[in-house]
Amino acid sequence: MIHEIEAQWMGKMQFNALVNGHTIIMDGPEKVGGEDNGPIPKPFVLTALAGCTGMDIAAILRKADKQADDLNIKVLGEISKKPPIEYIAIHIIYDFKGSEENKEAALKAVTDSQEKYCGVSSMLKKALPVTWEVNYNSALIFTNKQAVGQVLN
Repeated sequence: MIHEIEAQWMGKMQFNALVNGHTIIMDGPEKVGGEDNGPIPKPFVLTALAGCTGMDIAAILRKADKQADDLNIKVLGEISKKPPIEYIAIHIIYDFKGSEENKEAALKAVTDSQEKYCGVSSMLKKALPVTWEVNYNSALIFTNKQAVGQVLN
């Protein structure tokens, strides 16, 4: 199987990408010659990571019949200071809300996503550190941030 996208230059800094029949607009801010009609491209890497791991978790919890009431995923990407400007570390924050009886299932779903299933995370880990933490009903229940020595806040 091959994934394929097309990106069409729309003038100035804007490109419209066609992804599975959906148009995604990318543009630069005015200070670099764009019109700010869409986000810059680099954060789509973080978006892909959030979507990949989030879909894993939703599927794992559904299969275990252990639904969360709410899940918010924040992905922080630390960028380099010199060109090429690239991500040098990524940290994922999973915020769950739900029944206390589902807390361990939520943690297992995150662990399984990060260690077995999320292809985006797997690819990124080959290039840079990817750490994560899990909060359940506003209480931190897991972090591997210190173990990897991250300074990303």
